[in-house]
Amino acid sequence: MTDSVSPASQVAEQNPGSSPWLAIGITLLALALVGFLFRDALYLMENWWSQKEEYNHGYLIPVVAAYLLLLRADQFKSMPAETSWFGPILLLFSVFAYVLGELSAVYVIGQYGFLLAIWALVVTATGIKGLKLFWVPLVYLVFMIPLPNFLYNSLSSELQLISSQMGVFLVRAAGISVYLEGNVIDLGEFQLQVVEACSGLRYLFPLMSFGFLCASLYVGKTWHRVVIFLSSIPITIFMNSFRIGVIGILVEHYGISMARGFLHDFEGWVIFMACVGLLFLEMAAFAKFSGRRLMDVFAVDVPPFGYFAAFIPRGRVPIQAWVAVAILAAGCVYSLNIDSQVEQVPDRPSLSSFPLTAADWRGNETAMEQEFIDVLKFDDYLLSNYRRPADDFAVNLYIAYYDSQRKGASIHSPKSCLPGGGWQLESFEQYSVPDVGPEGKPLQVNRSVVAMGDDRQVVYYWFEQRGRNLTNEYLVKWYMFWDALSINRTDGALVRLTVQVSDVSEIDEADEQLADFLRDMYPTIYYYIPQAETAMQPVEG
Repeated sequence: MTDSVSPASQVAEQNPGSSPWLAIGITLLALALVGFLFRDALYLMENWWSQKEEYNHGYLIPVVAAYLLLLRADQFKSMPAETSWFGPILLLFSVFAYVLGELSAVYVIGQYGFLLAIWALVVTATGIKGLKLFWVPLVYLVFMIPLPNFLYNSLSSELQLISSQMGVFLVRAAGISVYLEGNVIDLGEFQLQVVEACSGLRYLFPLMSFGFLCASLYVGKTWHRVVIFLSSIPITIFMNSFRIGVIGILVEHYGISMARGFLHDFEGWVIFMACVGLLFLEMAAFAKFSGRRLMDVFAVDVPPFGYFAAFIPRGRVPIQAWVAVAILAAGCVYSLNIDSQVEQVPDRPSLSSFPLTAADWRGNETAMEQEFIDVLKFDDYLLSNYRRPADDFAVNLYIAYYDSQRKGASIHSPKSCLPGGGWQLESFEQYSVPDVGPEGKPLQVNRSVVAMGDDRQVVYYWFEQRGRNLTNEYLVKWYMFWDALSINRTDGALVRLTVQVSDVSEIDEADEQLADFLRDMYPTIYYYIPQAETAMQPVEG
């Protein structure tokens, strides 16, 4: 692959009568097409910015990226004009990312596809040399993309436990008797739960973006920059743990009001500013060891706004730009087809008619709280407890069914939700339950054990997806994408079974009870969830 290069002065001489307006128009058209193509992904991204404190800084990322771009205007003006066919090739991948994200309901794929499209346009307009020049502001845009839910939940759970343990260490160091159970800090009179909002992610994400900005502006050795950026992670964990420890000490001496309201939020701001201060202290230390001042290694320039004129396209529009616009236009047309497509939704019996008696099992149906229904966004659900006369434990059966998983409503994996509320994940494995399916075939499930004190919950779950029994969340998304293309269906269900026991020694008994329940009830579950071959009804997506 080769780049076509000619000095900017030569372009002007070769095209003395050329007007910049056509090039400007093509640039604006390409940007408008990118925005239209990724409209759903961008809308959801902005929703996360406004609704999750961890991502409030997202509004600032494009502004800071524009500033970093402006700092490179002088270098760009002296560069020879260049284009590259690598840009349109990247655009093809970005359009594929849009399709994959849209049909699999993983909008983060579409959001990264949007970034790839921006990078592709930069390469198309400025070539590989332009990509090398602008890689810092382009990479900085990554910080505006929210993490995928499964990664966010997993990271949040881990940070909750780490922060709880380190915070309790500080409380004990202050001479206070405290007991930690999972992420619940027991001070005796008061109990503090380190919830998701206290995991430290609301500091970690903005501080990492600020650390990257500091590293990019730092004038010094490369390893200094790497350390400045990466140090934002341990700084956040340590300071968040320190905050939790301080709150525990204040609650012990001054009451529970120290962990609520304005004081709680104010403590958070103080800790974040302390994290920023530690980053500057780190840069000052590097400067000191190098025999320089902080202002010598971290001088923030304010280039004139007129520097943006360097980015106004001039000369004739290269063929690569026309091809890029054509690719984006085709993607936009296809996106309209996806939006107007009538998805096939299978006929099925309502889960409200699911039997509460089978063999020796007797069940009672319970209702889920509305706040959880609003979050899960399923189309139908079942939540029941089943028990046999001789059983010591009840089997909790939960089924969440979705007619379509494409429009922002999709299955929430229990793997990311099991730890919490004081419960810790003790084990997780793929597990085969024998003699469940037709002709005695085994049923593959995910088996998890979560613990809180002496109590244990044994959890089985799997995904019933259009005739497939799946245990891997990534395969669920892949087959959703494939079936949306091939059979125009994305319906599916999550099935989860839970038994709670009061001692570790009872786990084997819980496994036997769950296996018995599946052998008796799986044919009924199978009947109530649409399979590969079933009657269809068209429903607007």
